[in-house]
Amino acid sequence: MQGFLSGAQGGSVARAILESKKFAVRAVTRDVTKPNARALRDLGAEVVKGDLDDKASVDDALKGAYGAFLVTNFWETFNKDKEVQQGKLVADTAKRLGLKHVVYSGLENVKRLTGGKLEVPHFDGKGEVEEYFWSLGIPMTSVRVAAYFENFLTAWKPEKASDGDHYTLALPMGDVPMDGISVTDVGPAVSSVFNSPEEFLGKAVGLSAEKLTIQQYADVLSKVLGKEVRDAKITPEAYEKLGFLSAKEVANMCRFYQMKPDRDVKLTHRLNPKVKSFSQFMSENQGAFKDL
Repeated sequence: MQGFLSGAQGGSVARAILESKKFAVRAVTRDVTKPNARALRDLGAEVVKGDLDDKASVDDALKGAYGAFLVTNFWETFNKDKEVQQGKLVADTAKRLGLKHVVYSGLENVKRLTGGKLEVPHFDGKGEVEEYFWSLGIPMTSVRVAAYFENFLTAWKPEKASDGDHYTLALPMGDVPMDGISVTDVGPAVSSVFNSPEEFLGKAVGLSAEKLTIQQYADVLSKVLGKEVRDAKITPEAYEKLGFLSAKEVANMCRFYQMKPDRDVKLTHRLNPKVKSFSQFMSENQGAFKDL
């Protein structure tokens, strides 16, 4: 068994599979000296150097494996074509080597689903790779992970309102609930998918701990931080104009989320009975807000 590791998600999956003791784990990473890689080695993983841009390297990584977990990282290069190229290389290799079960961290091809009306490159590339896996007939499960709760500690941190003593949470979701999950809870769910191939081969599975409106996320933040946080009620149009690098991308992602893609809270809780709610997650990560 192997996990292709890309940071947090891959690490979470590798740890969960090691804990379940059903498979041996070969963790593939570009930098084997990183603390995360060393920690996995201490837990019993074989940690090997690998590069998703290099055919021979992918070959070595997958040789002799029962299956693989693959996650590609759009945010490293902001380059959808590169992400698709990496995914297709792994698919071709998995096909050639006859892997029995690939779990791919995929997402919907929004551009295709909306007839070109919306483009969300970090979804669309994964959607293309997912479609490519299916087209080759590889035994695959796609797990489509909801928005990370971790984003609320960084990019989506509440900001001080310009007019008063409260804070605002700016995400253009209107009143439509948005699915979320902690990245640490993805691993045990994926481990369960590997342990039940008969149920999950050939399927796409949407992972989500819970669905909350932006105001409900704000209410949890208020309670945990002891400061009033409100939904900024920002529109996707206004969000696009915020001018940071991926503003349009996030606005379009939220437009897609408003179409309610399939994320299955009940199934996620069955796959990982210990999955954390947003409230639990925030209580555990209060420290991230000490400078607020």
